[in-house]
Amino acid sequence: MKIPNILTLLRILLIPVFVFFYYLPQAWAPMTAAVIFGVAALTDWFDGYLARKLNQSSPFGAFLDPVADKLMVAVALVVLVETFSEVWITIPAAVIIGREIVISALREWMAELGERASVSVSGLGKIKTTLQMVAILLLVAFTPYTSLSWIGVAALYGASLLTFWSMVLYLKAAWPVLGDDL
Repeated sequence: MKIPNILTLLRILLIPVFVFFYYLPQAWAPMTAAVIFGVAALTDWFDGYLARKLNQSSPFGAFLDPVADKLMVAVALVVLVETFSEVWITIPAAVIIGREIVISALREWMAELGERASVSVSGLGKIKTTLQMVAILLLVAFTPYTSLSWIGVAALYGASLLTFWSMVLYLKAAWPVLGDDL
C-alpha cells in the first residue's frame, strides 16, 4: 500500500470521526470537528503532493482520491444543512453536491467513450475545492450567525459559484464528444 493511498483511506476513515465529534453536546466539539475536517482536508493536498513527489501515482489512488473528497465534502455539507436549517445554506450545498454527482457521472461516461482527458481536473477545480474546504471549516468551527460563520457563508457562496462555473466548463468540454449521443 502506497503512502498517498494510505492518506486517502485515512481521509475516508476520518469522516465518521468528524460526524461523531460534530454532534457531541460539548462546547469544544465544534472546534474538534473542525480540526478533524482540517486534517482530512490537508491529507487531500498532501496525498497528491506525495504521489507526484515519490512517483507513487496509481490507478487505485486516481479512483479513490476524488471519491474520498466527495464523501468528505458531501457529509460535511449535509450536517451543516441540518445545523443551519436555512435555504441560504441548503442551496449552495445542493449545488455543490449536485455538481459532484453530475461530474462523476460525466467522467464515467467519458471514460467509457475513451475521452476521460476531456474532463480532467482543472486549476479552477483546485480553487473551488480550497474555497469549499475553507467554507466548511469555518461553518463547522464557529457558531451559526457569528462573524466568522458569515465569512464561511460567503466562502460557501464563492465555492458554489465556482462549482456552477466549473460544471459549465466541463459540459462545454464534453459537448463535442457527447453531441452525437444527445
